[in-house]
Amino acid sequence: MRLLFALPGFHRVNRGAEIALIAVASNLARQGHEVTLIGSGPEISGQAYHYIRASCIPRERFEHFPRFPLLRQETAWEELTFLPGLLARYRPSNFDVTLTCAFPFTNLALRRPTARGLRPKHVFVTENGDWPAYSTQAEYRLFGCDGLVCTNPDFYERNREKYRCALIPNGVDLARFSPGPAARERFALDPKRPVILMVSALIQSKHVDHAIDAVSQIPDAVLVVAGDGPLREELAARAVKALPGRYRQMRVAPNDMPDLYRSADVFLHLSKDESFGNVFVEALATGIPIVAYELSRTRWIVGDCALLADPAEPSDLVRQINSALQPASRRRQAAIQRASEFSWTNVASQYGRFLQSIMDESS
Repeated sequence: MRLLFALPGFHRVNRGAEIALIAVASNLARQGHEVTLIGSGPEISGQAYHYIRASCIPRERFEHFPRFPLLRQETAWEELTFLPGLLARYRPSNFDVTLTCAFPFTNLALRRPTARGLRPKHVFVTENGDWPAYSTQAEYRLFGCDGLVCTNPDFYERNREKYRCALIPNGVDLARFSPGPAARERFALDPKRPVILMVSALIQSKHVDHAIDAVSQIPDAVLVVAGDGPLREELAARAVKALPGRYRQMRVAPNDMPDLYRSADVFLHLSKDESFGNVFVEALATGIPIVAYELSRTRWIVGDCALLADPAEPSDLVRQINSALQPASRRRQAAIQRASEFSWTNVASQYGRFLQSIMDESS
């Protein structure tokens, strides 16, 4: 199959959606498919896929821009600036299937009418949520696709009667994320203090503020947050009061992420509504204890390999973090085994079968 993946952040940022779709694309290319990516970052040599650059303005430049329909947040502003370059470089006749997780502009561009009335089949991936697929409000009425990849069971159940759907999780690179020695000196982390790690965008839905409040009640523990976002100053100010000298915000290069996981005593992730927590399977693969909120979607990923707290009880979060700080080698081995089920090779094979079924249906 000739496949096109399009997303503004490709080769420019390493957020969850970009990491996931590039991993799927890379593995599909290695499995023999002809794969092209269009993104706004520079070309990276040695990739298994073909890459085309279409520039855009980063979303950080739009954090204080006005919000209104079609441009409801900084991500939509970024996507709008990506649209001209995408339209100029996208040739529908060159592909059998297109894929994206960006809406509205990228999704609409990939589905645009062509002169001869023919266009590739289009698949939408619910990396950033499934509301474009089920909402009937405002611009969401413009949504359409020939196939919907649902990254969790909730999305699948909600959409399977309306769209041709496949339930396919995200995955993990098991060659990179694996148990190993800590590297605290590289990250300037005190080797004698417990390190609680979050890998998270600094936005409200990630609940970093909950983590600050909880870790403030655990003597000597340090909260490290790897990520960035519009709440960076607000969260840093909150930590100055609640966690003086025990809070770090940092940006970490992708190649250094496995070592950062290995340098932590506990991994903490508190999002309640994200499509799929890539960070969960990364933490599972490195074997560090995980603490999260008790949610069916989270339980679907981690199974019994995490300590899950009641979201309505702040004291329960503190209790679970303290429990995770205790030795638990049996839990560690179970986590590593669980992670093996989420290899990107396996995930890409599921994509390949779904995309082929869409192609077969149209022939």
